[in-house]
Amino acid sequence: MSGKNWDRVPIDAQSIDAPLSSAAIFLVVTVADDRGALAKVFSVLDGLDDLVKTVGFRDLSGRLSCIAGIGSDLWDRVDKDTRPKELKRFEPIKGPAHAAPSTPGDLLFHIRSERPDLCFEFERILLDSLGAGVTVIDEVSGFRYFDARDLLGFVDGTANPTGLDLPASALVGEEDADFAGGSYVVVQKYLHDLGAWQRIPTPLQEKIIGRTKIDNIEIDDDDAPRKSHKSLATIVDADGNEFDILRDNMPFGRAGRGEFGTYFIGYSRYLWVIEKMLQRMYIGDPPGAYDRLLDVSAPQTGTTFFAPTRSALQKLVQAAGN
Repeated sequence: MSGKNWDRVPIDAQSIDAPLSSAAIFLVVTVADDRGALAKVFSVLDGLDDLVKTVGFRDLSGRLSCIAGIGSDLWDRVDKDTRPKELKRFEPIKGPAHAAPSTPGDLLFHIRSERPDLCFEFERILLDSLGAGVTVIDEVSGFRYFDARDLLGFVDGTANPTGLDLPASALVGEEDADFAGGSYVVVQKYLHDLGAWQRIPTPLQEKIIGRTKIDNIEIDDDDAPRKSHKSLATIVDADGNEFDILRDNMPFGRAGRGEFGTYFIGYSRYLWVIEKMLQRMYIGDPPGAYDRLLDVSAPQTGTTFFAPTRSALQKLVQAAGN
């Protein structure tokens, strides 16, 4: 949905609008329960932009960037009184056939570049700076696969908003003025059963996804008895307004271990939009008619964060140091 009063991305917003990259690292950590660790972590967050410049300056064409997201529990440890309106823990979902788990995470670092070595170097220095005060919960290195396809063979991210629709869809607006320019972030790591997927005939794969496989043409399944992944992930309110999110999903895998997956990351102006999307996928619409993609794609994680503007992050840094 295109919001109002958006004529530009806020100058102090994090780099959520950065172009899709060729490589990425998704790093989720927890923070030790003591004031010293908390103060150290937020001092590192305070210098995140400088670290991006230090590493990225070696090759400016590599377009290194890093978005930091803060989980609900960590936010409460710093400032319980002033927080984004919708921020909360990821709520697990139990569907008729599949479930979405909720997993721990105090901080998310979404590191992006055109060069995997820049992502690696940034993460290495970042973790060294954070020190023993954090514990790595999940770490995934993603890569762009051919023409922006996932490992299931379909183009991913086609429906992403562009232009002025991007900030209107992904960045909080006047409805929560204290946190305008920030973004709710939901991450899930999915593992695919490629053998089972490859045994499904291509025409049925296309009905499950909602797009043709080769040329990425959207399939109209409004009158179909079972909605596609594309349709279930489309959120429309009672007035017919469609609400978009910004996806920066990346394939990942280790062929020698038979591990193949997609790391889902969604940025949204409203957390409820992603929550409703996942409810439709796991519960189904109508209930029971769940997303058939889940038959071959199993979620391993589920965590919610908020990526504040730089000025809002600075206030948290000051609060953590007191």
